[in-house]
Amino acid sequence: MDGSTLQNSQQRNHSTLVEFILLGFSDVPNLQDFLFGTFLIIYIIILMGNTLIIIIIRADPSLQTPMYFFLGNFSFLEICYVSVTLPRLLTDLYKQDRIISFMACATQMYFFLVLGATECFILTAMAYDRYVAICNPLLYPLIMNSSLCIQLAAGCWISGVPVHIGFTYWIFSLPFCGSNKMNHFFCDIPPVLALACGDTFMIEMMIYVIALLVVTIPFMLILGSYVKIISTILKLPSATGRAKAFSTCSSHLIVVALFFGSGLITYLRPKSSHSAGIDKFLSLFYTIVTPMFNPMIYCLRNKDVMIALKKFLLRWIVL
Repeated sequence: MDGSTLQNSQQRNHSTLVEFILLGFSDVPNLQDFLFGTFLIIYIIILMGNTLIIIIIRADPSLQTPMYFFLGNFSFLEICYVSVTLPRLLTDLYKQDRIISFMACATQMYFFLVLGATECFILTAMAYDRYVAICNPLLYPLIMNSSLCIQLAAGCWISGVPVHIGFTYWIFSLPFCGSNKMNHFFCDIPPVLALACGDTFMIEMMIYVIALLVVTIPFMLILGSYVKIISTILKLPSATGRAKAFSTCSSHLIVVALFFGSGLITYLRPKSSHSAGIDKFLSLFYTIVTPMFNPMIYCLRNKDVMIALKKFLLRWIVL
């Protein structure tokens, strides 16, 4: 076969790829029903827990503050974020039909990346809110007014959109050849790039740039905020004041550690150290496990939310 014929054959292979096969957890066939039941219960917990937080925040006048405004946004975001991956995973486990079209894969990746970026930004905005509340309490009502809160929230939701439209288009403009079997349960960047032909060096460099802007910088801003916050809390004269200040921040710190920790490990590791098993485990952690724990963390560790929850449940039982 001459060079031109080989090139034409490769081009046909590249252009005929119209679907991927998500292998997911097909390597454990005996656990399919168990995994389906487990993930379905987790999905219901996430939907109910975050919806309950949104309802409580809207219903209780004592929670109409910037802190809970951002928590309400965060809870709604968690519902959207997990709904990008979990329903598709549940469908694959139930029907055992793991085929996903090229366009559906690109769409899933786009919304996953945009909502992931939004989560990074909202967690940063929540840290800024706590920083102002604890380090500048007298100016807090003036600084964190409703106009600024709405602008910050809108910026968090919109900022990742244009970047990830271009980035997702770039990834799916690559030629794909050979196997279309993706050893993952959703269309994440590493498994999709593993199926791409040709040189992916520039895209890999862009991943680091975007991760720096979307993940690393927000994470450093959050750490910087909490250094100042903890320093201020330790200077408070009363033990009660210190305990209350720590309680309002501890929930957020736990969520930040879980989400950013697994995300940084996933996207900033060298390509040579990637393995399908570890990638799937880490992805499960930040796409499913962390959103499941968030309502529990914010409810159980937040006295105001617990009081509002009890009032809401009592009112609902009486009705």
